[in-house]
Amino acid sequence: MDVVIVESATKAKTLHKYLGGSYHVLASYGHVRDLPSQNGSVRPDDDFAMDWVEIKGARDKLKRITQALDGARTLYLATDPDREGEAISWHIVAALQKQQVFKDKSIDIKRVVFHEVTPDAVRHAMSNPRTINQDLVDAYFARRALDYLVGFTLSPLLWRKLPGSRSAGRVQSVALKLICERELEIEAFEPQEYWQLTAQLTSKDGESFKARLTHREGKKIAQYGLTQDHAHAAQAILEKARLHVGDHKTSLRARRPSPPFTTSTMQREAARQLGFSTKRTMRAAQQLYEGIDVGHGRIGLITYMRTDSTHLANDAVTMLRRHIESLYGKKYVPEHKRLFKKKAKNAQEAHEAIRPTDCTQHADTMRARLTDDQHKLYGLIWRRAMACQMADAQLEQVSADIYADDGNLILRANGNRVLFDGFLKLYEEGRDDDDSGENKNQLLPPLQRDEAVSLQKVDTTQHFTKPPPRYSEASLVKKMEELGIGRPSTYASIIDVLQQRQYVTLESRRFMPENRGRILTCFLNHFFNRHIAYDFTASLEDQLDDIAQGRHQWKAVLGEFWQDFTHAMTGASSLSTRAIIDALNETLGELLFPDGERVCPRCEEGRLSLKLSRYGAFIGCTLYPDCRYSRSFGSDGNEPQREESVLGVHPDGGDVTMRYGPYGAYLHWEREGAEGKKPLKPKRFGLTPHYEAETVDFAKAVRLLSLPREVTRHEEIGEMIMAHVGRFGAYLQCGWVSATIPKDEDVLTIGANRAVELIETALQKKRTRGDRELGTHPSDGALVVLVKGRYGFYVGHNAVRAPLPHGTEAKELTLEQGLALLAEKAIKSRRKTKPKAKSKAKVAKVTRTHKAKKVAAA
Repeated sequence: MDVVIVESATKAKTLHKYLGGSYHVLASYGHVRDLPSQNGSVRPDDDFAMDWVEIKGARDKLKRITQALDGARTLYLATDPDREGEAISWHIVAALQKQQVFKDKSIDIKRVVFHEVTPDAVRHAMSNPRTINQDLVDAYFARRALDYLVGFTLSPLLWRKLPGSRSAGRVQSVALKLICERELEIEAFEPQEYWQLTAQLTSKDGESFKARLTHREGKKIAQYGLTQDHAHAAQAILEKARLHVGDHKTSLRARRPSPPFTTSTMQREAARQLGFSTKRTMRAAQQLYEGIDVGHGRIGLITYMRTDSTHLANDAVTMLRRHIESLYGKKYVPEHKRLFKKKAKNAQEAHEAIRPTDCTQHADTMRARLTDDQHKLYGLIWRRAMACQMADAQLEQVSADIYADDGNLILRANGNRVLFDGFLKLYEEGRDDDDSGENKNQLLPPLQRDEAVSLQKVDTTQHFTKPPPRYSEASLVKKMEELGIGRPSTYASIIDVLQQRQYVTLESRRFMPENRGRILTCFLNHFFNRHIAYDFTASLEDQLDDIAQGRHQWKAVLGEFWQDFTHAMTGASSLSTRAIIDALNETLGELLFPDGERVCPRCEEGRLSLKLSRYGAFIGCTLYPDCRYSRSFGSDGNEPQREESVLGVHPDGGDVTMRYGPYGAYLHWEREGAEGKKPLKPKRFGLTPHYEAETVDFAKAVRLLSLPREVTRHEEIGEMIMAHVGRFGAYLQCGWVSATIPKDEDVLTIGANRAVELIETALQKKRTRGDRELGTHPSDGALVVLVKGRYGFYVGHNAVRAPLPHGTEAKELTLEQGLALLAEKAIKSRRKTKPKAKSKAKVAKVTRTHKAKKVAAA
């Protein structure tokens, strides 16, 4: 029986149905090998040699493949049709060769590629195999090594020199730079006042329309050239003048549909029209590609979703045209087939654009079998693919100039009328920033030259120019594609990492840079300016694409980059943290010190400077700790500075004080130790939005510092419900169940009945999604539970969490199996935390120090 390897279990089930019992179809679940997360896995000095290790769970996958190959004649590698899929196939073969699986077997290895999961596409791919494309694998090597070297070289430097920064990536940093530079443009923008005059007019037939003032004193008014005085003067003239039609123009225009979706255009349209993030879009697209049950069997609904091509297969175009005619009539089908050519560099025209595998499958007919996200995205893809083969829309554009008396003032009325909707019947592309200031879509009445029109009213309105808008996900993806930065298949992960690292936040669907993101960008601009330059990054992307086309050697490209990058690293590493902060103070001067004043307002001796901590940046006095002045990053320094105050002496001893840091007010308890012993570590409590500093008295402060507090015992769980405040707010904890305390309820006063109610609700949710209690652990009697987490089910006991292996059914897991997984996890944890033996040199140094102290004491 021949063996077929795909990436996902869903696709494996689908292919098994298509190919029948003569093939054994297995899933690799993505990559089976990767670079280990440790320095030295890529060795530039050893001709960029790379160490590959099996990823977690890969051993079992490879074992199943090895067992399936026993007696097989052919191994078909049917991973995804892109660079990553090619690399997965290469890794599978390399891993099997390392285990000498092929040593005593005569197995033919073939690579098959299909761009849609349909019976015909799969059978055609199986009958037309090829070998693994080494150029694509080399391109994968180059990208993987580049990203690894930049990350493992630059990130440790940031940890040492720039506390609060978590990582910096080759493309990620350039995307962050775009967002930060746009914010600088917005901050530097000075709004300009301008006015507009709009007249409501009536034709001789009594039909109403609007016109805007465009000319004054025989001259065209500049875009922002109309002042308040000019507007009011023109209004006075219009209210007394006789108005008539001057020039009147009508033109016909054909509007062509947009090409079918590529990865980036799909991400942009899903963001504009559906409000989807790029990550959400790609997740839904992956599910649609892998297929769902559609009544007559399992079938993929769309072609492969990672593509930069707008090409459509001839058969697909024919099917689309036929279906358009059957739904809308022959007039909606253009005379000739539409052919689209991608204008971007290195577009893979062998791939298809994203389209439905069967355009007769409408989104609404499958509503019950699709999730909400799948249904919305499939509908968008279906409409775009259908529209691209529909007839042009025919539009009539009309403009008329309205003269006041002798033409000293001229108003213009614009109109637009759809004569034939064509593809607009089905689809219209969204816009990132739609300027609806002009009413271009109004329908103008029939107007004749010299026809008199009457004035109904005149509106003069004040406006201010607006700064460039912040990037949305759609506009950021568009900008990155225009600049040639990154590749569409990576945009979702890039945007996701920027948010995870807390370099940017998404507010009202627009990206705003966080302080740590702005500082990181400033640091990189100062010390690695060449490597995050747009043209440099785009040029490097072109070289990486050339590797995939066989036009460049991957090690030569890496060598050239690495030589230049290590030179920049050496320069940055030699600088002290003080020198780096001085450079940031200078570069971010206008942002940090808006008034230009750097003398500390409290002590009047120290200077204000940027301060860095693991929690972020703030402005502080250089004479710290003698002067504790601080303010938040980016503030103008006018906020009141409050001194710390003693609230009282804690019943257990030690002062309780209210203090103010760069991140807000907090309680500080200087705890005393037992008599004759060292004081205990101070206890702090950051005030939540519930408690403003002015409202917290000594009694409340003592209660807050005593958290967590016992509320009541839960009878079913058999443990005490504890109320506490954590990183994400107030919550209740009872054994393995936790529940958020609503914002309008107080952690100090929440009662027993309400606490039980919240825990019961959380417990029911857990059981609904499959969480359950397996029993008690024999060692300590603590509960052993099965919980569904972010990455799947795991067995939990106290602080130990053991994930379920692939293929293990959560419903059938027993306590004995759970205990075995916990024991295995505990052994692995002990291996990782085993203390390293001290070196002989270190032992000798400690011994010498100890002897020296004894001599000194004597």
